Amino acid sequence: MPNLKGIRDRIQSVKNTKKITEAMRLVAAAKVRRAQEQVTSTRPFANTLLQVLYGLKSRLRLEEADLPLLKQRDVKSIGLLVITGDRGLCGGYNANIIRKAEQRAKELEKQGIKYTFVLVGRKAVQYFQNRDVPISKTYAGLEQIPSASEASQIADELLSLFLSGSVDKIELIYTRFVSLITSQPVIQTLLPLIPEALTNTDDETFNLVTRGGKFQVERSTVQAELKELSKDMIFEQAPQDILNALLPLYLSNQLLRALQEGAASELAARMTAMNNASENASELMKDLTRSYNKARQAAITQELAEVVAGANAL
Repeated sequence: MPNLKGIRDRIQSVKNTKKITEAMRLVAAAKVRRAQEQVTSTRPFANTLLQVLYGLKSRLRLEEADLPLLKQRDVKSIGLLVITGDRGLCGGYNANIIRKAEQRAKELEKQGIKYTFVLVGRKAVQYFQNRDVPISKTYAGLEQIPSASEASQIADELLSLFLSGSVDKIELIYTRFVSLITSQPVIQTLLPLIPEALTNTDDETFNLVTRGGKFQVERSTVQAELKELSKDMIFEQAPQDILNALLPLYLSNQLLRALQEGAASELAARMTAMNNASENASELMKDLTRSYNKARQAAITQELAEVVAGANAL
């Protein structure tokens, strides 16, 4: 006969676990909202920067500009910037991005191209430091909601690698936020910058909403309105010098956006994982309660049978 006290203890343990997973899900949801607010707050700067770049493009042919960050080189060495999280309990988020980075490294080895890693996130740092791979710089313990200062610090390291000639190209490997249940590891070229991408007016936003008691994410595309600068505007410096000063800011902004998308993907993965854990706990509690009721009923039936048998024996 099953131990009733043991089953009761298991039910209580599962209840406590469900409380923890549900609390973690709600915390992750709150942080997704914070990430959403940060994306919104940084958009005015991004739009202003885009407006200036668009205006300079009308005065200067970017394709012909002799700027270090726009110069295409023969690729002999590539820097791989890998963005993961610092924590676990978020499904396959970290494992997927690490697998993507390893696949890219193997592809470069087959092509005879050298590579070096710049790692962001404790999970990537712990994984690759235990492998025999070249690592230029590591960043761990960053804020879970990325800040502009952190993005600028990482961008400075990437600029140093690229401008010094240590690498001829820098690729970003991060997780693109799609929805609460879907994220996509992608590879994007950060340096050298592509002139056509500098004035791309399409931007995506995501909003965390509640419908029917469940969290959902709505994505929308925002079109920035760009206007050409006045033809009689006089620059104190040459447009090329201004552009050369603005490109590092553009790189930092792109990197901040990637960090924000990665953070949103991690939090969404954690929300999904904790939601699944809560649902599994509920199902387990139902099964344990059913087993407890059956065992209790069997014990009562046995006791009644013993009482009846004793009465008949008298």
